[in-house]
Amino acid sequence: MQFGKHKIIAIILLLFSSLTLAGCRSSGAAPASKAGVEPVFKSTEGLALKGYDAVAYFTEGTPVEGHSEFAAEWNGAKWHFASARNRELFLGEPGKYAPQYGGYCSWAVGHGYTAKGDPEAWKIVDGKLYLNYNQEVRAKWEQERSALISKGDENWLSFQQARPEHKGEGSN
Repeated sequence: MQFGKHKIIAIILLLFSSLTLAGCRSSGAAPASKAGVEPVFKSTEGLALKGYDAVAYFTEGTPVEGHSEFAAEWNGAKWHFASARNRELFLGEPGKYAPQYGGYCSWAVGHGYTAKGDPEAWKIVDGKLYLNYNQEVRAKWEQERSALISKGDENWLSFQQARPEHKGEGSN
């Protein structure tokens, strides 16, 4: 069987790209995409939830500040926890504890854009943590919560492909 120079180059490129993607999948990393939104809203220091403990919302029923001694990296952000136990719970099931929409404001995501989420303006709904820009926005979100969660889920999927407008302070 004879292959032309262009076919050999094409086969090599195809093999290289397949191996690269396989490596991303096996390492748990996703191929980098600059088009979509950052998966987690974080502070300028790279902290998710401004350093609050994501697990404590579920176990304590209140925001609790985490400590750098109980830090973990997940989904492109640094997460702080109040205890080693909370850190291990989070790392065992991050999707269970991480805020929806990466910690961006749920009201904003439901309306088609992003804004910072405030760890003090939160609500657990159906076992999921949602943040809002502030307490005033959270009160408005509560009035249309079901519809905004439904629309937010839909918008969040599209935000993975195309970065939406970011409003307010705390641009990511």
